[in-house]
Amino acid sequence: MIDPVTIGVIGTIAVFVLLFLGMPIAFALMLVGFSGISMLASVDAALPKVASTVWEVSSFYPYTVIPLFIVMGGFASSSGLTSEMYGTFDKWMRRLPGGLAIATIGACGGFSAVSGSSVATAAAMGTVALPEMKRFNYKSSLAAGSVAAGGTLGFLIPPSIGFVVYGMITEQSIGKLLVAGMLPGVVLGLAYVGIVIAWVKMYPDAAPTSPERVTWAEKFASLKGVWEPLVLFMVVMGGIYAGFFTPTEAGAVGATVLFLVALIKRRLSWQVLIGALIESVRISVMVLFLVAGANVFSYFLALSTIPTQVAGWAASLDVSPYLIHTVIILIYLFLGCFLDAISMMVLTLPVIYPIITALHFDPIWFGVIAVLMMEAGLITPPMGLNIFTVAGVSPDIKLETIFKGVAPFLLAIFFVAFLITVIPGIATLLPNMMTR
Repeated sequence: MIDPVTIGVIGTIAVFVLLFLGMPIAFALMLVGFSGISMLASVDAALPKVASTVWEVSSFYPYTVIPLFIVMGGFASSSGLTSEMYGTFDKWMRRLPGGLAIATIGACGGFSAVSGSSVATAAAMGTVALPEMKRFNYKSSLAAGSVAAGGTLGFLIPPSIGFVVYGMITEQSIGKLLVAGMLPGVVLGLAYVGIVIAWVKMYPDAAPTSPERVTWAEKFASLKGVWEPLVLFMVVMGGIYAGFFTPTEAGAVGATVLFLVALIKRRLSWQVLIGALIESVRISVMVLFLVAGANVFSYFLALSTIPTQVAGWAASLDVSPYLIHTVIILIYLFLGCFLDAISMMVLTLPVIYPIITALHFDPIWFGVIAVLMMEAGLITPPMGLNIFTVAGVSPDIKLETIFKGVAPFLLAIFFVAFLITVIPGIATLLPNMMTR
């Protein structure tokens, strides 16, 4: 009889082989998980496990937060929040070094507060910000890089699909995870701004100073462009933080408010409404199948005893837990070159999460670190989704130019990951203060 650990190793290798052959990761995980359970237990045990897992994941009420967060982003775009926010940040930041790039990052952060998708953030801001930066002769690398990097804030600043998936897989509080991303999101946004300023100071021709001056009256008048997303963010995240809403209820409130705003502004057509709903269904089904596949694969790995043995081995090593933590970050950085963020999370957490708990790291804190590294994967060649998104909305910018433009912003992500490791309170302060 083959040793269970050997079967687990073979199954893990098989997943990567199937991915290399082009099979969708959800089906690869489910197929290997089913086959492994059949070998370690029986087919009679494997079939009900697959069926019950798909049913439980698709019918679990808290997971309805995913389509609600996606719909929020769709309604935010149709209601004109994107262009209004960019206009506000543009007027206040234009005279700074790289002011339009800074405004882009600020607007990305604002849009992230009402959208759970990094790709949606990059696409929405790319259509607004890139033509403006091109008009003022910004270097394509800085312009595209700031949009692609700014879009990653959508994966960290709540509402974030990344935290929802992490909570689903690790059974941690989704509400606490969402709140945990608030301070790190602000810190990362400021780090991006620092990268832009340093870039322009070193290469002034990358962002010529705008000759157009904005009066104080125009600046204050533009603030009307940020009150809607600010109020919505306070209602949604404030409600979660104070315990008034569950994340699902907060998502419903946010989606309803944005729906009404779009209606009042008369910017919600049937085409936009149907498009937002179809996109929410598409992304939700994709994520839920990924989680279902990950759960089946996790059950198979549990039967093989690999996670517990690896966790025990890691805990027994006579090295600093932070060395293992660093190795995990490097693994995520490598995988980010080939896998999208959600796929990377569902593929690795069944093995990595037991190691984190065995080393007595805070699961909420590590969730922020994991999401940060998923962000890096969004702008890491050759599979960075945000890079291809920016290339899609601006075909005149070469792909290699965008890759060159986002490289400096990766330094900001690593810096923030290091900062959160040294000062864990940045990630854990707000969750620890929550009422529930």
